[in-house]
Amino acid sequence: MNDAGLKLSDKAMAFAVRIVNLYKWLCEEKKEYVLSKQLLRSGTSIGANIAESKSAISRADFVSKIYIASKECRETQYWIELLYRTDYLNEKQYLSIKEDSEEIGKFLSSITKTMKPGNN
Repeated sequence: MNDAGLKLSDKAMAFAVRIVNLYKWLCEEKKEYVLSKQLLRSGTSIGANIAESKSAISRADFVSKIYIASKECRETQYWIELLYRTDYLNEKQYLSIKEDSEEIGKFLSSITKTMKPGNN
């Protein structure tokens, strides 16, 4: 795996840790269990799919895993915004985690663009 791939894996892992800690905080401090569970599922799935892509059996399998990670990233952004709009997250919390998710999303988008058929 190249340096960009390692950087993406590291960022996805750090993001997953943030998501787990945010989930715990939302449950313990805000007593929010439904939205936070959705956030936990999608937010940790990003890195899991990136990890799976490392063992892809083909280019198509690799692209599929990266696309799934990208979709999970977009879903995570939805839950983050919903938590903000319903006052579970303040603006500072929202902007910080949103920025991290957008950075990962840009990495994933870049990979999918370069992996399109004809971009060898």
